[in-house]
Amino acid sequence: MSITPEEKERLIKEFGTKDGDTGSPEVQVAILSSRIATLTEHFKTHAKDNHSRRGLLKLVAQRRKLLDYVNAKEPARYQDLIKRLGLRR
Repeated sequence: MSITPEEKERLIKEFGTKDGDTGSPEVQVAILSSRIATLTEHFKTHAKDNHSRRGLLKLVAQRRKLLDYVNAKEPARYQDLIKRLGLRR
């Protein structure tokens, strides 16, 4: 249910602001979005897995907090990030 190290490395390269950047909000949101997508697929076959569903809700809340932070600091970065990730808002 987690993402592979190769997928994580790809996300870091794609969304990182510099080489080896793992802490910027863009990278964190991208990794969380990938994990959320993986868990969402998991629930299509395991609808009654409520323990993992709780973890999914925690991930969604964490991503929301990071997106709110980016929006408060730099709205242009926020708009670019949600467009690149294909998020609704």
